[in-house]
Amino acid sequence: MHLSSEVLLRSWVLAGPTAVGKSAVALELAEQLQAEIVALDSMTLYRGLDIGTAKPSVADQTRVPHHLLDVIAPHQEFSVAEYLSAADQACHEIVQRGHIPLFVGGTGLYLRSLLRGLFEGPPADWELRHRLETVEATNGCGTLHHQLQAVDPESARWLHPNDQRRIIRALEVFELTSTPLSQLQLQAELPPDARPKNVFWLEPPREWLYERIDRRVQHMFDAGLVAEVTALRSLPEGLSRTAGQALGYKEVLEYLEGRISLSDSLELIQTRSRQFAKRQHTWFRNLPECRAVSITGQESAGELAERLQREADAL
Repeated sequence: MHLSSEVLLRSWVLAGPTAVGKSAVALELAEQLQAEIVALDSMTLYRGLDIGTAKPSVADQTRVPHHLLDVIAPHQEFSVAEYLSAADQACHEIVQRGHIPLFVGGTGLYLRSLLRGLFEGPPADWELRHRLETVEATNGCGTLHHQLQAVDPESARWLHPNDQRRIIRALEVFELTSTPLSQLQLQAELPPDARPKNVFWLEPPREWLYERIDRRVQHMFDAGLVAEVTALRSLPEGLSRTAGQALGYKEVLEYLEGRISLSDSLELIQTRSRQFAKRQHTWFRNLPECRAVSITGQESAGELAERLQREADAL
């Protein structure tokens, strides 16, 4: 499954690790390009997951049109294939208005699928999935991740041990096809004339980024993250497995369930966010289509937007 070439060739991409400042740069860049922003993020798809995902504000969404935000309810799941289909439709509408689709976010799997297409794989085997869920519940967290390391170490390397949904899918594909999912997903790069040329990611100094991550997490707590998670937890249909495992939400849920203290919850989110940023760097570096733009952290959003346009003009 691929985005249509008409959409892909006209698109820009601005990626980068969490808390690097993508959203502010994207607003400036979108106004300069006459672009509309398409979220490249697996968690801002959820309605109600606002503070913990640093979702663009109403004012920002009024300033520049945004797409693929608040698409699904907190109890629902959304596959990568569904994301690509929704993105393709949104981008066709953007192009028809004479504007440019500008993808903005940090979900590496979405970015790779956007640039190279997606292996859809065999249909779900629900009996197998339930059996694997029982194994994890019986033997403890991390059991399935350990199994995956044995049969598909490459997928295990990319997936967090708590990402049970994707771990189960990788084990399911291996059992049904006898081939590791990581091997089946080795879509080659599209030829240069078939892929977007303006694909950038912001590469900041590590210490600067880690300080920003710590401040952002503290701001989320100050802005009411615990109250947000409490409200989501009380919904009649609850949170889907994916939403409940989302970075920031999982740790607050552990606090609300009395398993850790509030201060431990905050510190865990900071630590795991830094670890997540490191994994994001790896994703972007391993995509040759994605051009690194080193930043110092001292540039304004407007300056970075202008720099990206100069980089594009130099291609």
